[in-house]
Amino acid sequence: MKTKNLDLKRLSGRTLLIRILLICGILASLLYFTMMMGIKYQGYNLASQTVSELSAIGAPTRNLWILLGFVYQALMIAFGLGVWISAGRKHMLRIVGGLLLFAYGLLGFVWPFASMHQREVLAAGGGTFADILHLILGALTVLSGLLIIGLGAAAFEKRFRLYSIATILVLLVFGFLTGLDGPRIQADLATTYVGIWERINITGFLLWIIVLATLLFQSQKKQDSIKVVMPDQR
Repeated sequence: MKTKNLDLKRLSGRTLLIRILLICGILASLLYFTMMMGIKYQGYNLASQTVSELSAIGAPTRNLWILLGFVYQALMIAFGLGVWISAGRKHMLRIVGGLLLFAYGLLGFVWPFASMHQREVLAAGGGTFADILHLILGALTVLSGLLIIGLGAAAFEKRFRLYSIATILVLLVFGFLTGLDGPRIQADLATTYVGIWERINITGFLLWIIVLATLLFQSQKKQDSIKVVMPDQR
């Protein structure tokens, strides 16, 4: 009897930990969405300017963005750990957890050292190695995001796979549209819709994270209810 009660207490503690970690993924996505939609400075335009310009060297919002960015990365790392723990025998999902932990989560802490300069500085030839690193890190983040979605799709049923494929298509289309304006940003020229394209792109990934977290939360809840009921049937 004591052993049974001890097992239930351990199950309860593990369940609580996993649920908290999975909720971190939802909180991270909501935080980043709020950041990219709510943070701005005088003269900044959500439709025509990129999210990276909010943390650009010399931007008034740089310090605030970096601070909240650290919170976002910490939440994503916690979520990655939650995915890893709840993966069980789903090897693809375990890889997704690893990518969220390392390729996406920890990599994000490099961003403050890879900030772009403001457009006028770039146009005047004031770009540095940080701007090159910014492009490289951006490409790695996009690739890791696509890989996370692709591998995560294989861990669940057909509906989630179709949703994941649709998300990947959104990321590719709007990522391509965002990339087209790259040279115009460098030259400090008008980019009428680049902010819209990029925000749709980012929102697609954030929404996918929320859906994944919700599915894992529900799946974990079912597994735990089965584990609790089974001892009473012996």
